[in-house]
Amino acid sequence: MIHLAEETAEDWWEVEALYDLCFAPGREALSSYRLRDGVAPVAALCLVARDETGGLGAAIRYWPVRVGGRPVLLLGPIAVHPTRQGEGLGGLLINESLSEAARQDWRRVLLVGDEPYYGRFGFRKLEGVEMPPPTNPDRVLGRSLGAEAWAGVTGPVTRWNEA
Repeated sequence: MIHLAEETAEDWWEVEALYDLCFAPGREALSSYRLRDGVAPVAALCLVARDETGGLGAAIRYWPVRVGGRPVLLLGPIAVHPTRQGEGLGGLLINESLSEAARQDWRRVLLVGDEPYYGRFGFRKLEGVEMPPPTNPDRVLGRSLGAEAWAGVTGPVTRWNEA
């Protein structure tokens, strides 16, 4: 049985170790990390999935950013422990966190990823949304959490605390 919970300060090192295990060395050099520097994550959306023994199976984090001055959630990173892949933990975390984001009145979600995977969760390629380089524009995906929430929202993605 899997238990989902909000990530706590006590989870931080274990979640970081999971991200290190699942992603290439130097993951913090990616442009998305520049958007996170000095900005607190959206704590209520940062979730961990643990099994009945307390073992960490997966984790997801979200960060506030702006696109064209409008508030947007940046999804990521999300990781599933290699021994738990294929069990649906990633999908569970994505679906649960997106539902909670909508309940919290967030309207737009952005990520950098593969459309064939994230498309099943409603993410589509965004036109006119510019992640800091070097980001492949074909991997800049978004999902509306409200009717046409991305309509007319374009421009550079900037840190939450920048004007």
